[in-house]
Formats: sequence, C-alpha cells, structure tokens
Amino acid sequence: MNHALCGLAANEALPVELVDRLISVADADIADGLASRADLSREQAVSLATQVEESAVLLAYAGLLTAADVDPLTQPQAALALLEERSGDLEWARLFAEDPDVEHRVKLAACPHLPADVREMLAADPDVRVVAELALWTTADLAARLARHPHAEVRRAVAANEATPPQVLSMLITSEGLPPAERCLVCDSEETPFAHDPHCPRLDCDLRTGASCTGSHESTLHELAAQALRNPATPVEALLRFADHPSAQLRCRLAARPDLPPQTAARLASDPVPGVRADLAENPAIDSALIHVLAADRGHDVQRRLAHNPRVPLDVLSDLASATKIGSTLLPRIASASPSEAEDLSRSSNPVVRTLLAERRDLPAKIRDLLADDLDAKVVKSIARHPGLSEAQLRSMVGRHGSRVIAKVAANPETPSALLEYLTGYMTPVRKALREVARHRNATGPALLACLTDRQARSWAAGHPALPPEAIVELLTDHDWRVVEAAASNPSLPPTVMAELISEFTRT
Repeated sequence: MNHALCGLAANEALPVELVDRLISVADADIADGLASRADLSREQAVSLATQVEESAVLLAYAGLLTAADVDPLTQPQAALALLEERSGDLEWARLFAEDPDVEHRVKLAACPHLPADVREMLAADPDVRVVAELALWTTADLAARLARHPHAEVRRAVAANEATPPQVLSMLITSEGLPPAERCLVCDSEETPFAHDPHCPRLDCDLRTGASCTGSHESTLHELAAQALRNPATPVEALLRFADHPSAQLRCRLAARPDLPPQTAARLASDPVPGVRADLAENPAIDSALIHVLAADRGHDVQRRLAHNPRVPLDVLSDLASATKIGSTLLPRIASASPSEAEDLSRSSNPVVRTLLAERRDLPAKIRDLLADDLDAKVVKSIARHPGLSEAQLRSMVGRHGSRVIAKVAANPETPSALLEYLTGYMTPVRKALREVARHRNATGPALLACLTDRQARSWAAGHPALPPEAIVELLTDHDWRVVEAAASNPSLPPTVMAELISEFTRT
C-alpha cells in the first residue's frame, strides 16, 4: 500500500488534473480515498469505476453512478447498491432473484420497494437466509404471511420487522394461531440435541453464540422473543408474560420498554438481577414512586442508569451524584433544566452537581461565568469548553488549576491562537492538550510543531493546514504510515510535491 498516495487521494486541494492522473494509476486502496472526494465529477467517477471495480460500490452509494454506468453482470455489487439506493433498473432485481450466488440474493432481499413478483420469488427461495433477510425488511402483508413460515429463522426476522402487524407479533410471541416451527439453523446443520460450544474451534461454523436445539428450536425462539421485545410495534400486553421469564436478557428487554405498565415496572423493580433493575431505572416510563425506590438500590449500575433517566427529579439526581460515578456527560435531566433550576444547580454545595451542570453548552453568561470561577478543578474542566468564554477567563483557569484543566481549555473551539501556543509550551507539556491543539482550527504553525513531539498528536498535526509546508514535506517520509497519510492529505502540501508523488509511483 502506498500511504502517501492514499492520503493524496483524499487531499481536498488536489488539482483536478492530478485527480485524473491518480485515477489512471489507482489501486483498490487509493480508489477508496478518491471515491470519497466531494469534488469528484461523474466522468471521473465512471473512469474510476472502470479502473478499480471495487470502487464502483462506493461510487454507487455516493450517487455518482447511474444505472447507465453499471453492468449488473460484471459489476453485481454496484448494481445491488443502486437498487438499494432506489436508483437501479428494476429489471436487475428479477435478474438477481435468480442469481446462483446466494449472497447476491440476500443483498437483493434487503432492498426497498422491490416489485411484487420479485418479492414472491425471494419468499420462495430455497435458501432460508434469503427468506429471512426478506422477512426483516418486507411489507406488512408479506411479513404476516412469512410469520407462518416453517423455519424458525424466518419467524425470528419477522419479529424484528417494525412493519409486521401488531397482531402478528402477538401471535409470534404466544404461538397461538401459528403452526409450530419445523426447522432452525441448528438442526439444519447438526444432529440434535446440540449446543454450540462457545469456544467452537471450527473455522467453517457460522452458528450464533448460544445456539442450541433439542428439537424445539429453543435458542432461535428465544432470539425471536428478544426481537419482539425490542420491536416498538409489538403490543406490550403480549410481552408482560416475560416479567417472570427465566431469561434475564428477556426481562431486561421488557424493563426497557417505553410503554411498560406501572404494575409490571413495580414487579421488575424487585428483580434479583441488577441488570434488569438498571434497565428499568433508565426507563422514562417509570413513575416518581419507583424512581425513589431505585434511587436507594445499590445494585450494580442501577443508580448510575437512574441518573440518566430524563424524568429523575433534581433533588434525587443531586443525591445520586454523590452516590455513584457518573462521569463527564450531559445528563438528560440536566439538559432540560429550566433557567431557574439551572441557577439553583449552579449554587449547589455539591461540586459534582455543579460539574454536571457545567457540561451544558447553552448556559446563560451569568451562570457560565460563575462556574468558570469555581474553586473546584472538576467544575472548571467541565465548563472550559463552553462557548463565549474570553481569553482572559481561559487563561485564568489555567493559572488557577494548571495541568488539570489545560486539555479542556485546548479543546474549546474558540480558544485563540496565542493561548494555544502558550499551552503547547507549558512547563510540563500535557499530552492530551497537545492532541487537542493538533486538531484545533485556531492552531498555528509553532503550536503544531510542538504537537509533533507526541506520537498520537503527530498524525493529526501532520494533516493540519496551518503546519508549515516544509514540515509537511518532511513528514512524508515518517516511519508511521498514519503520519505519512495525514501529511499527504494536507491541503497545504505544495502542488509540485503532489505531482512528484504521483510521478514517483508511476516510475516504480
């Protein structure tokens, strides 16, 4: 792989004549970058698809190829991509429905708006993988028919399809009104009873983890239930039976349903598995009484997940902030706090609460400035990226809290160039700060040169347009391929050097 040319292919400043030259010598790796160019013309796209067959798929998805540009016989993947994007010739669909390559038929089955006759052909396909893929994406009427398919894998896919009618999903859950499934992927390939070894050494085995069958296709039917529990179209009344199911996974799925009735939620609040209670805790469907019950639950992750519930009262959230490690994240209830609530939070005696509020990026100037002057470094770290902070405020943060806040100050998109240079020259360079400066839009040449001393920041700095051209050229021979690729993609790379890179490649 020529990493310099791969980077050059993505260089937004590459002159059009050099784009043409690069297309003429492109391999699959170079073509990936070329196909992603925003300025690629249709003529160049057609030329690239001809030069590198693999690029045709990317170009089709990008809308740079039309049906007239693609031959379904020699470029089947590109033709299928156009069908998926609703830009292909529907006659191709009939062609692929009879294709001997099952992967092509599976891909076709996932395409939207297929002609009715093609859907019927796929529904009768001898390979269950094709029928299951169709069942996952097809229309309500065909999904209802496929719910009666004798293969459990197809029914599993129907249960995941949000277009499946609610009454059909209920039937799949209860098995009432449906004939029993006759086969599954396990008994298709193994003698039952069979349980898939979780450490299966067979390279040709494609059974899923946990697959098993004793004749009743239990693992597939378990997966069917999990899909139906996740499907918002499934009537919740049909799912309440899972509140006492032996599978904690299914109880977790039920606990997360946004339409969960209060009585069932109360039952799940006493579930012996903390994971079930944690999923319940984050569910906005639970009421205030249950929120207070779960706030006292010391089970693994219950309190942290409750803190992410958008309906948790702020007084409860304040207690949770002291009881569990939430991390640097904007909680939904903090994000929706009213102006008066935000004012109260900013004056909380609990620094963790003030830190959570500081994660907002839409605070009024009065509250923002109050938090910027906070004595707690964690609060200042959280507010340091807030827009509107002046250079004086940012410098004051660094002066008061030093290396603890430097990386966050560097990450503020409005941090001015002079301050970025100061941060990179800090008496004890902070690696995280160098990495933030290396990708900062206001970074200057001197600041970026300092960033080259850090291994991770080096590749980001190599692609920054403010890096001096002579440094960019030097990095084209770096020992790290990521640095080479980034330098070659740098729009400040001199055009003469770009041309030389292509000429060197054609001579070798």
